Formats: sequence, structure tokens, C-alpha cells
Amino acid sequence: MPSTVVHLGVGAVVAAALLGDEFDRRAVAVVLAATAVPDVDTFAGLYMEGAHRALLHTLVLPVAAGTILAYDTRIRPVSRLHGRWGPRGVRVAWVALAGLLIGGILPDLMTNGVNAFYPFYDRFLTVDGELLLSNQRGVVQTFVDLSAQPERTTENTHYWTGVDPTRGEEPTNVERIFPVVRSGFQLLVIVLGAFTLGARFWEER
Repeated sequence: MPSTVVHLGVGAVVAAALLGDEFDRRAVAVVLAATAVPDVDTFAGLYMEGAHRALLHTLVLPVAAGTILAYDTRIRPVSRLHGRWGPRGVRVAWVALAGLLIGGILPDLMTNGVNAFYPFYDRFLTVDGELLLSNQRGVVQTFVDLSAQPERTTENTHYWTGVDPTRGEEPTNVERIFPVVRSGFQLLVIVLGAFTLGARFWEER
């Protein structure tokens, strides 16, 4: 599963690409903080079984936040966000929302899965597979597979972490592993994020 460092690598690319003239350390910190928010449900898993990858990894979170943000900045006659922070605050808020979705949730959706519509629909979904063009089989895709049994829900699914390595009562002497990088591709994402942010900060000097 992607570590928080990998998520932050994606969030860094989002920040560097979308902040525009509002790019600075504080704005980047806000975007990276929003990117890291979903992984906080790791700690909720200690008290609510199945909460990790469900409570804050749900797509309901960015949809709700986006709806509130759109209402405040697009529909409401006087935007509270704009009134307090100006155009900068609006830009940073939208980019932070993009960081939350693209950097915080989607990498997990595409790696082992998330409870995408929790709490309205309790089922872990994964977008993972391949798309091939074959001269013998035509178009082959394995992204959509509705045959998985049993359905993975918060009752029967646990994603281990260093904080919560086992489901239920913890055995003694359990190894706690805190992943940082688990593949060359994840390392590439981290390097890309660091390089992109570094290049933007260099340009802004």
C-alpha cells in the first residue's frame, strides 16, 4: 500500500502544478496537510473496526467539501472564504481539495482499495487491472470485475498498518511495520514530487 510519503509525493506535484501565483511554503503546507488527511483514519481503526481506508478515504469527503466550497465561492452572494483570505484563499482551498482527492484518496483506491462510498454504501472497491489490445482477443480489460466474493466491508476487511497491525485484540510481540517505499514506482513518485516542488521553489527565489 502507498505510504504517507508516497501520498505527499503526489500532493507535491498537485501543489506545484496548480497553485500558480499563490505558490509559497504556506500554500504548499496547506495542500500537503490536506493530502495527508485520509491517512488519519489509521488511528480511528484502533477504536472502530474497519475504519481505516473507510472513514476518511471515502469519496463522500471530497464531494461534500467540494460542494461546500463551490457554494461558498460560486453561489453565495458574499463568499466567507474570499472575504477572509481573498482570491489567494480560494485558490489554495481548491488546490487543497485536489490534493485530498488526487494525492490522498486515489492512490489507495488504485492500490488494495478504499470504502469509496462509506458510510452510505459499505463496500471496499479497487480500481486496479490492465487494458490490452490483442490481435487474438481484441480489447481486454480487467478493471471492472463484479465477481469478487465475498464482498469486502468494514466487518470483514482490515488493512494493517504499523499503528494497527492486527484486527481485534493485539497479540504480543507483533511486528510493527511502517512502510516508506515498497516499489520502484513509489520511489519514482516521491522523487518526482520532491523534484517538482524543488524546481518551483527555485523559480520563485
